[in-house]
Amino acid sequence: MSGLTQILRRWGSRRQRRDAVPDLPVHIGGAHYAGLEPSLPGMAEFDRALVWVCAGLLVFGLVMVYSASIALADSPRFAHLSSTYFLLRHTLWLVLSCLAGLVVFQMRMDWWEWLAPTLFLLSVLLLVAVLIPHVGIVVNGARRWIALGPVRFQPSEVVKVTVLLYAAGYMVRRMEVKERFFRAVLPMALAVGLVGVLLLAQPDMGAFLVIAVIAMGILFLGGVNARMFFLIATILVAAFAFMIWTSPYRRARIFAYLDPFSADHALNKGYQLSHALIAIGRGEIFGVGLGGSVEKLHWLPEAHTDFLLAVIGEELGLVGIVCVVLAFFWLTRRMILIGRRAIALDRVFSGLVAQGVGLWIGFQALINIGVNLGALPTKGLTLPFMSYGGSALIVNVVAIALVLRVDMENRKLMHGGRA
Repeated sequence: MSGLTQILRRWGSRRQRRDAVPDLPVHIGGAHYAGLEPSLPGMAEFDRALVWVCAGLLVFGLVMVYSASIALADSPRFAHLSSTYFLLRHTLWLVLSCLAGLVVFQMRMDWWEWLAPTLFLLSVLLLVAVLIPHVGIVVNGARRWIALGPVRFQPSEVVKVTVLLYAAGYMVRRMEVKERFFRAVLPMALAVGLVGVLLLAQPDMGAFLVIAVIAMGILFLGGVNARMFFLIATILVAAFAFMIWTSPYRRARIFAYLDPFSADHALNKGYQLSHALIAIGRGEIFGVGLGGSVEKLHWLPEAHTDFLLAVIGEELGLVGIVCVVLAFFWLTRRMILIGRRAIALDRVFSGLVAQGVGLWIGFQALINIGVNLGALPTKGLTLPFMSYGGSALIVNVVAIALVLRVDMENRKLMHGGRA
C-alpha cells in the first residue's frame, strides 16, 4: 500500500510541474510584459484559432462577393461578363493569396528585417511607376493600378506591408535614440511623407491614411516620447483637414456625409452612402435572407468592394454585421497579444510587426465599417479578407502569414529551441 502511495505522489508532483505555467516578466522599452503563457508540449506550432477565423472571413467574403456581384452582368457596363465572373476571379485570387501566404510563412523574421529597406524602396518605385503614362491605369479618375497581363495590380496595397516592415526595423535600429525626437522620428517622417505625396498624386487618400496610422502606431509601440507622439498626431490631423478643405471633391464628400439624403447630395456625392443606409435599414435584425438583397440590383455602386458590408447588413441583418465586427475585434486583439509575447521574448522587430498588422487590419476594418454605417465619410477602403480585390486580398493574407510566423517562432523559443 505504501508503494502505491509513493507512486501516486510522484505522479502528482510530475503533473503539477507539467501544468505549471511560469510568468515571463521581461522589461522592454519601458513596459513590463508578464503572465504570457508559453507553449506546452503537444500544442500547435502556430495559432490555429487565428487561422480558422481568417479562413472563415475569407470563405464568408467569397460567398458575399458572389451574392453582391451576381446581378452585375445585367448592367450595360458588365454585359459582356457572366454572372460568375467576379466569383471565379475572387476564387483565383484567394488561391494565389494562400500560396503567397505559405511562401511568406516559410521565411524567418530576421530575413524580413534585413530585406525591409530594400522592399520599401522597391514599393516606392512602384508608386512612381503608377504615375507614368501608359504604365499606370486610370479607373474612375484615379491612377492606381499597373497592368500585369490580364490582371491589375495596385502598388498602394503592397506599400502597406513594406512601410510596416520598414518602420518596425527602423525603430529597432533607432531604439537607443527614441527619446531624441528629431534624430528618431525625422527620417521616418520624411519616408512616410514621400509615400504620402506619391499616393495623393494618384489620388489615394484612403491608403495614405492607413499607412500614416501604421507608421504612427509603430512609433508609439516602439517607445517614442508620448508628448512628441501626440504632437505628430496633431500635425497629421491638421494636415488631413487642410487637404480636405482645399480639395472641392473631398469637401463635397464631407458635406454629403453630414446630410446624405438632402436634395443636393442624394443623387450626387451622397448616393452611395444613402443607398448603403437603405440596405442596412432593410435588413433589420435578421436580414432578408442570403441572396435577397435589392440594393445590389444596380442601386448600390461597388456593392462587391467598398460596400460589401451593406449587402451583408441587408441579407443577414444586424446579426451578420455584429458577427463581422466581433471577428475583426478578436483578430486585432489576438495579433496584439502575439506581438506582446514576441517583445517579452526580446524579439522587438517581430513584436512590432505583429502589433502593426493588428493595428492595420483593425483600423482599416473600422474605417470600412464606419463608412457603411454612415459613421464616417465615404472613403475607398475595402473590408479586409472579404471585399473583392486581388491586390488587397494577397496583401492581407501575407500580413497574417507574417503574424503566424512570429507566433511560431515565439513558440519554438518557449520550447527551448531556436526561432
